[in-house]
Amino acid sequence: MKTVLLNSNHEMPVLGLGTWQGKADQVKTAILHAFAVGYRHIDCAYVYGNEDEIGEALQEALGPGKDLKREEIFVTSKLWNCKHHSEDVEGACRKSLAQLKLDYLDLYLIHWPYAFARGDVDFPKTETGEMHYDVVDYRETWRAMEKLVSAGLVRSIGLSNFNARQIDEIVASSTIKPAVLQVECHPYLPQTRLLAHCQEFHIVMTAYSPLGAPNRGWKMDNERVLLLEPKVVAIAQRHSRSVAQVLLRCLMQRDITAIPKSVTASRIEENAKIFDFELSKDEMAELKSLDCGCRYVEPLIEVDGKKVPRDAGHADYPFNEPY
Repeated sequence: MKTVLLNSNHEMPVLGLGTWQGKADQVKTAILHAFAVGYRHIDCAYVYGNEDEIGEALQEALGPGKDLKREEIFVTSKLWNCKHHSEDVEGACRKSLAQLKLDYLDLYLIHWPYAFARGDVDFPKTETGEMHYDVVDYRETWRAMEKLVSAGLVRSIGLSNFNARQIDEIVASSTIKPAVLQVECHPYLPQTRLLAHCQEFHIVMTAYSPLGAPNRGWKMDNERVLLLEPKVVAIAQRHSRSVAQVLLRCLMQRDITAIPKSVTASRIEENAKIFDFELSKDEMAELKSLDCGCRYVEPLIEVDGKKVPRDAGHADYPFNEPY
């Protein structure tokens, strides 16, 4: 598996296995199969609710007498929104480590720039049933993230779902710069300006939902389906490849790492077979032309009969700005 050197001087595999929406009774088998076919990067998050099962898989795959050593794999997890207060960060990290049965994380990300009400309820609600938010300066949260590196709990730290201005604020006040920015990215949402911004700071961009998040729990009526996009289908047919392989290969050629999620053995294998073909300049241009600003991973609620972004009213909501 190819790797990229992070600004923390640690290497990260360019392709990983995503575990969002991975059911507890499936994710362990998926990870063990991914390891068997060459994956070395597993992307996790506390809020996914499956780190215990992932920990069982890691314990089974690693250690004395096993095929893999801890230093051969790269594990990412994420700090959830209700743990943004600086005094809560280490405890949240240690909880993920305990569930994953690891001594350290290779990468720990702030999952979102905005905070929910402090506590142990992942999605806290007000008495009227609305989301219960908090306001915590994410620079304060970042300083607590830096301490995790000093404590040896984490090797690299980064961000998820932050916009360019928020990245600038983190960088300006940081001792340790973010190594990675994880965001939704695919031909409908290529993140071109945000990618260039990250590259100025030697921040690696990782694409989540690179295949368009077809199984997410909220959808817009009559939305475009990336896996059925005619231009992508045509390119896949020319190369005798799957649409998923073309979408992932496009990201690799843009120097964007990716963490496609699957629990299906054949698709896990298929998604890894993207390093033995290349898309032409014309094909890359075709894919670039699909940019329509379509964002799939944006939790929606219904207001006055219309679906609107749930969290857009928070001051730190990242998607109210162009990039």
